[in-house]
Amino acid sequence: MARLILRRSALALFVVFAISVICFLLSHVAVDPASGVAGDSATDEDLAAIRIQYGFDRPLIVQYSDYVAGVLQGDLGNSYLSGEPVSKLIAERIPATALLACLSIGFALALAVPLGVLAALRPNSWLDRFALTLAVVGQAIPNFWAGLLLILLFGVNLGWLPISGSSSLAHFVLPAITLGSFAMPALMRLIRAGMIDVLEADYIRTARAMGLSKGKILFRYALRNAILPVISLTAVQFGFMLGGSIIVESVFAIQGIGYLAWQSMSRSDMPVIQAIVLFISMIYIFLTLVADLSNAALDPRIRERS
Repeated sequence: MARLILRRSALALFVVFAISVICFLLSHVAVDPASGVAGDSATDEDLAAIRIQYGFDRPLIVQYSDYVAGVLQGDLGNSYLSGEPVSKLIAERIPATALLACLSIGFALALAVPLGVLAALRPNSWLDRFALTLAVVGQAIPNFWAGLLLILLFGVNLGWLPISGSSSLAHFVLPAITLGSFAMPALMRLIRAGMIDVLEADYIRTARAMGLSKGKILFRYALRNAILPVISLTAVQFGFMLGGSIIVESVFAIQGIGYLAWQSMSRSDMPVIQAIVLFISMIYIFLTLVADLSNAALDPRIRERS
């Protein structure tokens, strides 16, 4: 297990390094950072002065070294627009995005697990077809359109829930349903497929022959083994929700990282965009690492193969 942890951790660090290089190059090669600071009306003399002031005239390797050193110390630079530290802007938006992601993945699992299990217990039944149809519909509907429909129904017509903002828990209900409904189909299909395979395994037939109760067989033996791939997918979906919440947060005007990213992209505020991409990527890599190690801890076969 220790060897597996070292190997996966080293791979995760390498991926973080690669992403940091890509983020740095995109903000210094794809666009001119001096133009982002000075604005569209700047003259050539203004751009030259800004390059000297901010060190943009130095070799890229030197700038990257300073960038990495700043990141390691928690310094992500300052926003071109507001002049505030980027780390402060992100820290102020993390709670809203984290709450939205947790509620969304909770909603997705609350639907996916029971639907997947019930569909696997009765394959090709009306319940199985209903679950698969719901999965297809949930995967096909775009987030922004689903969000607008929920706003019209529950916010405008019925008036049950607020449609914008993030000042209370009620403001997160519609966004969580919107974001969670997109993650639910993949989780449900994986649970269904895993349960069908496990229920046909020899040890399940042996457990039935021994006279064990259906509930014990289902939850202690079948679901425990079928849920292992879901752990990895849940981590991936959670990371996707942190990064993919841009549209949902924009539709519902939630002051989270996604909404901050949308504002920064519309204004070409490269330090904020660069920091958000790096931050979300690191969270995504961390969650994937935790999921891999959790699967290895639960399944000895993974440790043996590693």
